[in-house]
Amino acid sequence: MLYTHATIITVNPQREIILDGALLVHKNLIAAVGKTQTLKTDYPQEEETDLTGRIVIPGLISTHVHTAQSLIRGAADDLELVSWLCERVWVLQGNYTEKDSKAAVWLSIAEMLKTGTTCFLESMFADRYNFDNLCLAVLESGIRGCLGKIVMDIAQYADNPKWRLHPGLVETREMSLLGAVKMWEKWDGAADDRIRVWFAPRTPGGVSDDLYKEMSALSRANRIPITMHCAEVRADRAFFASVGHTPMSYCEEVGLLGPKTVLVHMVHLDDADIAKLAETKTHVAHCPTSNAKLASGICRVPDLQKAGVNVGLGTDGAPCNNSNDLMQEMKLAAIIHKAVSYDPTAVPAENVLEMATINGAKALGLEDAIGSLEVGKKADFVAVDVRSVGVQPCFSPVSAVVYSATGRDVDMVVVDGKVLVMGGELLTMNEEEIIREAEKRSKEAVARAGLVEAVRGKWPIV
Repeated sequence: MLYTHATIITVNPQREIILDGALLVHKNLIAAVGKTQTLKTDYPQEEETDLTGRIVIPGLISTHVHTAQSLIRGAADDLELVSWLCERVWVLQGNYTEKDSKAAVWLSIAEMLKTGTTCFLESMFADRYNFDNLCLAVLESGIRGCLGKIVMDIAQYADNPKWRLHPGLVETREMSLLGAVKMWEKWDGAADDRIRVWFAPRTPGGVSDDLYKEMSALSRANRIPITMHCAEVRADRAFFASVGHTPMSYCEEVGLLGPKTVLVHMVHLDDADIAKLAETKTHVAHCPTSNAKLASGICRVPDLQKAGVNVGLGTDGAPCNNSNDLMQEMKLAAIIHKAVSYDPTAVPAENVLEMATINGAKALGLEDAIGSLEVGKKADFVAVDVRSVGVQPCFSPVSAVVYSATGRDVDMVVVDGKVLVMGGELLTMNEEEIIREAEKRSKEAVARAGLVEAVRGKWPIV
């Protein structure tokens, strides 16, 4: 298939933007990239899809997602963190049935695909949700997924009883770590290599040192990547200090650092932590909306990048973002650092688009396959329709994508050479059925948790 007459932001090493560009796709790979007239002349027999008025970008890569949380979108707004977790999110998720989590996963994937995310890193998928169902959803939908299964052996955070996990979410070493290994043996590389299985341990304070070390040894021996929340809130920094460490000195001691690890949030770091991340080539997933909404703070992205740390972008979960739209996340990532630094040149649009594409691919160890539009790479790309009042006029294609467009402007999504979204409509998923099931299951889960009145908000509903 020849996709023609698009503005193509390649994110190739030269960062070329091709006006009136074309992409040739053979099977699941990009076979040629160039000017439309040149490719039409070279490949006159190819079937053609006209993308006039669209900007084509590499498929977006979200380096931090909680797919099971979409079912409780809007159920825990404007709460401080202890209440948010212990009175809402953990209670709701601890009351999930397998069918609830399945509905949530399909809702999350549908939203990601419709808004341009072609690959995601799931963090902390619990055993009660049924990991097989997550993998089947990736298989059947056509999206690309790096899927982290939770690893834990402590039912609260550090020694603080107010941070006690809901009983429905508690797992043992055998259930979590050994269960993750079983899922890796079963699913890693499945779906034409669209599925990769990761370890996803709870944040320090929720996992014993011994279990971290055991997991890290398994990771090194089997090349199983690791993703983990870290240094998200001030309480995390206090925990590390209580055991005589900084965030990164602790992570290094238990074997967590390295090029196959993605650490999430990373808000409360000192200069030594940043230097250690750079030295060990550990990756960071930046989640600005979540950090802002939960009042966690703001990650030192400019300092991380200056030090040479690879930073990707993630939406986090629906209760702390209310959206899985990485297009919207790009805009905040580009703006928030300007506000706190008083520097309008901090984290420019081009930098943010790299975070959402090639940097995300590097974080997932997939930069040779995805993250840019180059010959020989997987055909994962997104066409953004800029023929609208909200995007026009369009002087800079990168500016239009990062600052003006949202996921609602996504017109076409291709993953592994297959068109999954056309004209903004899902082709491999039944959107109406997904919405009906999510509405049904969400109400049941909230009722089961005894939170029907609590989730209604502050104003009376009459």
